[in-house]
Amino acid sequence: METVRRMPRAERREQILDAATRAFAGSGYTATGLDDVAAEAGVSRVILYRHFESKTGLYRAVLDRACAHLAQRVGSAGFTDQTIPALMRAAEADPDGFRLLFRYAAREPEFRDLVDDFSRESVQIAREHLAARIADRQWADWAARLVFAVAIEGVIAWLDAGRPDPGTAAERVSRAIHGVIEAAS
Repeated sequence: METVRRMPRAERREQILDAATRAFAGSGYTATGLDDVAAEAGVSRVILYRHFESKTGLYRAVLDRACAHLAQRVGSAGFTDQTIPALMRAAEADPDGFRLLFRYAAREPEFRDLVDDFSRESVQIAREHLAARIADRQWADWAARLVFAVAIEGVIAWLDAGRPDPGTAAERVSRAIHGVIEAAS
């Protein structure tokens, strides 16, 4: 008779979060049921409920983890020449989490606050960075908002295109961002 090994609680939770990230990224929050997540994780719904009290709680945990991974990889010290490459590496390391944050959660009123907070902070960092380069405050504000949008959409488009030429991808997104800055100057 084969002995079944019980997974430690923290390890099981991470396994469920990994599976939930994949499942939600495939269909979005609304179209993904707990049975889908359980099947992806290879566990029962009972096991899911031992770790998460609801689908909403599970999704929030997935989004919180994706935000934490993104912040850890990109940092929050301001914009440098390494910000876009770090953003690309973060998206490459967790493409499903990145898509969940910026494609799905951004459109879901119940979870949009997470993305809004991150976006607001990122635009503020861009605004501070651009203040010295763009004299007109309104154009600097426009550029800060657009720089963030171009960065995020550039990364998502790169992921969706199959991650072509990772060695030059950050440079290409950076050139698009510099185009925005030049247009605002």
